[in-house]
Amino acid sequence: MCPSKQAFLDLIHQEVVPALGCTEPIAVALTAAKAAETLGAVPERLCVEVSANLLKNGMGVMVPGTGEMGLNIAAAAGALGGKSALGLECLRDLTPAQVDAAGAMLKAGRVELKLPGNDLLLYCTVTAAAAGHTAKAELRDSHANITRVWRDGELIFEKEDAAGAENRSAAGEDWPLTLAGIYEFAATAPLQDIAFILEAARMNRQVAEEGLTRQYGLAVGKSMDAQVRRRILADDMPTFAVKLTAAAADARMAGVMMPVMSNSGSGNQGITCTMPVVACAIRQEKSDEELARALIMSHLASIHIKHHLGRLSAHCGAMVAGTAAACGIAMLLGGGLKEMEMTVRNMVGTIAGMICDGAKSSCALKVASAVGAGIQAVMLAMEGSAVPGNEGIVDADIEICIANLGRLGSTGMRETDKVILDIMLHKK
Repeated sequence: MCPSKQAFLDLIHQEVVPALGCTEPIAVALTAAKAAETLGAVPERLCVEVSANLLKNGMGVMVPGTGEMGLNIAAAAGALGGKSALGLECLRDLTPAQVDAAGAMLKAGRVELKLPGNDLLLYCTVTAAAAGHTAKAELRDSHANITRVWRDGELIFEKEDAAGAENRSAAGEDWPLTLAGIYEFAATAPLQDIAFILEAARMNRQVAEEGLTRQYGLAVGKSMDAQVRRRILADDMPTFAVKLTAAAADARMAGVMMPVMSNSGSGNQGITCTMPVVACAIRQEKSDEELARALIMSHLASIHIKHHLGRLSAHCGAMVAGTAAACGIAMLLGGGLKEMEMTVRNMVGTIAGMICDGAKSSCALKVASAVGAGIQAVMLAMEGSAVPGNEGIVDADIEICIANLGRLGSTGMRETDKVILDIMLHKK
């Protein structure tokens, strides 16, 4: 059964939200902020427990406003200067004095980081202590989902059905989206109902433009811009799309104090869903309405594919978002559902195995690769060419094809996830 118009809109508003910084360390900062607010005093010590996947994705990325990377500084900054009411923008109002205090807290050894005794993929608790009192906050299943709060050991808040939603999602129950349903909604929804998605274009383009101004991380986008100016790279639509998307990822991974519009709990996924579509719309001189519909197509397609993979896995979300953006580009180029299905098959047949080994500066390279592959996939599709359904994990039935990708990432790569984390934790 196809969801109602309101169900589509509710899903987008739930999954496409502003986020400041990489969402894994920000999830820790948010949990710490909630614990500190519950404590009602400046914490003297913090005990942070994070799931292995959250640790993997947060240990190598810069935390906005701090100039440092890792989950320890994220927890300290969140506890001393975060505001839980701001959700994934909880560090927005962080002051230099609070940053200094957070750094001093780390140097004094007053932040403990450890793994919990469970196998949850996205899980964090922060216990804050001061003057003989403690407060503890728990986050699970999604990056801004505070589920339980304690003060001095007494449970004072519990979110209704705190553990059920992700379990149902992982089991694939009651998931109503299909690529066909998404396409119909994106093509026919009243413009006034979907025009809000243009804010994603504005917000993420600002970060992309900032990423082109100076050396953020590996400066993948800035380097491409320089090569265009030297006439080494052509200034065509594919290069423009890759350059803008990579530049936004460069800046974000380097901890720029600017929010991006995220998708499914990932800022890089939100950037990658958005900027290639924006780049194509600019170069093809498309209207705001055409851009809005293409962005709705891209963001919903990404949510749909990501659902089959789960929030965190060993599978890189840039591939998912690059696939979704290519569907949005197909829409801008006059393609329909057939071309989008062919585009998805082309992507599943090429870079389905891209791994996630944590959030870090080289994510910009993965984003660039995913966008480039996505554009190649859609160009082939627009010429009527697609990977046949009898090859590899590709299937002629597009929903089975997407489910196959999800099975690969969520089930097939579980051991890969463990190996990746082991490698990361035991480097000399």
